[in-house]
Amino acid sequence: MNLKQHWEQVYASKPSDTVSWFQEHADQSMRLIHRTRLGKDAAIIDVGGGASVLVDELMAEGYTDVSVLDLSAAALLVAQQRLGEFAGAVHWMESDITRAEFPSHRFDIWHDRAVFHFLTDPDDRNAYVERVMRAVRPGGHVIIATFGEDGPEKCSGLPVVRYKPESLHAEFGEAFLLVEHESEAHHTPSGTVQQFVYCYCRKGNS
Repeated sequence: MNLKQHWEQVYASKPSDTVSWFQEHADQSMRLIHRTRLGKDAAIIDVGGGASVLVDELMAEGYTDVSVLDLSAAALLVAQQRLGEFAGAVHWMESDITRAEFPSHRFDIWHDRAVFHFLTDPDDRNAYVERVMRAVRPGGHVIIATFGEDGPEKCSGLPVVRYKPESLHAEFGEAFLLVEHESEAHHTPSGTVQQFVYCYCRKGNS
């Protein structure tokens, strides 16, 4: 089974509010997006957004240029059905982030909660960073959340890479300034606690 089949099966077989990464509210992500101090017309992409409620909260606050990318069509459908008539205002992308194509400097804010840690192959991580470099405008904002060093070693049966803030920032390199980092004790629907680390970076102006 390839990765796309894996995630399609996950979302076809489980309600979206029972998976371990489910959040009722994307409070930490929204707080960091607010920290960018950009207007409601900022171009934002949620990578691996799938069924996440972040898109709902962005739309509710009046953001007008929101994109959601996910490998799973079933995950995107969950969010589209939840948003109803408002789904038409969102740019939906069904794609593998390591192969996705973006216009140059398309986004002001790149957000990813719980995709990057699944990239266990250095070549896939390099491909991801290349896409951030291309798609985020100079001076733009990058918010990445992964399992922390005390987080799980696997998620949904797949291996992950766990990070300290410094090692996560190092994956992106000197072209990105680490503005701040935070930790999160995420409580899963089953009652376990997972440690996440969030890094908020600024892309250089060159």
